Formats: sequence, structure tokens, C-alpha cells
Amino acid sequence: MKMTFRWYGEDADPIPLQYIRQIPGITGIMGTLDFMPAGELWSKEDIKALVGQVHDNALECEVIESVNVHEDIKLGLDTRDGYIDNYCQTIRHLAEFGVKVVVYNFMPVFDWLRTELAHENPDGSTCLYYDDAEIQQMTPRDIVNKTAEDSDGLTLPGWEPERLARLDEVMELYANVSHDDLRDNWRYFLERVIPVCEEVGVKMAVHPDDPAWDLFGLPRVCTSRDDLDKIVNLVDSPANGLCVCCGSLGSNPDNDLPAIYEEFGRRGRIHAAHLRNVRHLGPGKFQEAQHLSSDGSLDMFRIVRAIHTHCPDIYIRPDHGRMIWGEKGRPGYPLYDRALGAVYLQGLWEAVEKMSRQT
Repeated sequence: MKMTFRWYGEDADPIPLQYIRQIPGITGIMGTLDFMPAGELWSKEDIKALVGQVHDNALECEVIESVNVHEDIKLGLDTRDGYIDNYCQTIRHLAEFGVKVVVYNFMPVFDWLRTELAHENPDGSTCLYYDDAEIQQMTPRDIVNKTAEDSDGLTLPGWEPERLARLDEVMELYANVSHDDLRDNWRYFLERVIPVCEEVGVKMAVHPDDPAWDLFGLPRVCTSRDDLDKIVNLVDSPANGLCVCCGSLGSNPDNDLPAIYEEFGRRGRIHAAHLRNVRHLGPGKFQEAQHLSSDGSLDMFRIVRAIHTHCPDIYIRPDHGRMIWGEKGRPGYPLYDRALGAVYLQGLWEAVEKMSRQT
């Protein structure tokens, strides 16, 4: 297991690499070029600058998230081939600088979505929060505007301004796209990309839909164990794998997270994991909790044990955290609470490691 931390780059992330380096056990980052529009080619110069900064701080940069997939690819439009060509060349460039895993998603229009970015807890901390009943009373434009207002002027992953500026047009294009259509377009994408990954030694790791159900009538096809099985079978290659985010899949209490890590870990298809906890508050309603098992609805010990047993060599990072101790920053991506989460997860790992030696 390699414990990493997400970082958006010097000009986009208020947390300096020096601080990340000081978190016990962190060996690298999951990095990105936050300024790159979806579909654009990532240049060698930009990648070299990112990786160089990380290495200068004695950290690794072997995972990149997210190389975002252009909407035309998901829609299966005639323009998709040019964007796929850019994606393939970006993978080649990343491989030249030591990148081994690319985390991406195939969510239509919206990436992760919450109804509150700073829901206040009784102890004064704030967290990300979701209530599907509120979503039902909103339009896609309503949630885009609300999210922009609540983001404190910081960009959010998966919420590219150039794409959301065309929101009405893109929503109309999806009107006749079924779940099977989206999955077929995904297969077309992977059939072009995976051979390049195999050639240069990079693995693709898809992030689940967040939350794990359809939104605004849009098809979502990465929400459950059965969806994950279909995805890894779209192109049968070890390079076609998963980034299993237990918080995203865990938004649906029907998903058995330890069993998912066990099955797909055994199959060699998990290449990265995002670990966080959620507290279920009712149907379609949850808030993001501290990483501790006792503070949420997920059994983090069983999840860590499943990873240790079935896919111990993957990249892991603590995912979304609360804002605590007066910290201000990118919603969901504070320093303090994620650092606490990283240390807690490593404590679980040490316990599982020592227990396994005694059996």
C-alpha cells in the first residue's frame, strides 16, 4: 500500500506540498493539471513541471487524477475521435514521467454532486452533505449556480466552467442516451485507450459515480458491484481497472464495500482506492463523516482488511474531510481532517498487518 494525498497544483491548491510531506506516512500525491480543459492534450512541459515540483518535495507522483473525459466521448459524437487521440497521447506523455495509474470517471455532465458544501455539524465543523429530496426540487442550472456560490471561489474537480457553460445544450444531447448507449460509448473509448496503456505501462482506474444513482434523468453506469463487473469486461485487460471510492459507492447502503474490495482485488482490477466515511441519514440522504468507523455508516476496518488481503499494493488516499479548527479551503479537501484520516487509516493497516502475521 502506498498512502498518497490529493494535490491540485501550486496555483490551484491552498495546501503547499511541504505540509503534505509532513503528514506521517504520506509517500506521494495523486496529482492533476487543474487548469487543463477536458479533451485537451497535456504537454510534456506541463507534466514535467508538476512532477518536478512533487519530486523536489521528496514525494512521488505516480498517480494522476483526473485526466477528464470530454463530454463528446461520453455522448458518442462524431467529434470524439480527436479527443480520444489527445487522451492517448496524454497517457504516453504521462508514462514518460513515471506515472503508473490514471484515475478518471465517466459520469455524464456532473461529477460528484452535493446539496451543501459546508453543512454545519453540532461541534462546529462543516462537511459535504447530500439530500436527494432537495435535488428533486432543483433544476440542473440551480445546482450548478448553488455549487459555484458555495465554493469560495475555488475550482472544483469535475466542474469545468467551459463545459457547464453549455449545460442546457449538453443536457438536451443526453435526452435520448440510455444506460446501454453510455456503456457502448465507454467501450469505444477503452478500445482505443487500453492498448496504449498496455504499450506504455499505465493502468486506467475509473472512479465510481457520486452519488451512486441516476441524477436529473442522466444515465449513470458506475454505481454498484454489477456495474463494476460490466466495466472491467468492456475491455478484458489488467490495464482496465478501478479506483474504488468507498464514499461514492457507500452513498448507497445496498453496496457491500468490503465484498467489492475483496472480489475485484482478487481479480487484480483495483489500482487505487479513495477511503472516507459517510453517515446515512435516510433514503437518498447522507453526510460525509470523519474517517473513523464509529462516526459513519461504513466499517473502515473491514474495508482496510479487505484491501490488505486482496490488493495490498494499490495506491490509497484519504478522501474528503471536514473543515475543522477554523480552516478555510477547497470544499471537501482540507488539510487537517484528511491528515487525521491518513494517520487513522495507517493505524488500521498496521493492526491488520500484525494480526495477519499471528494467524
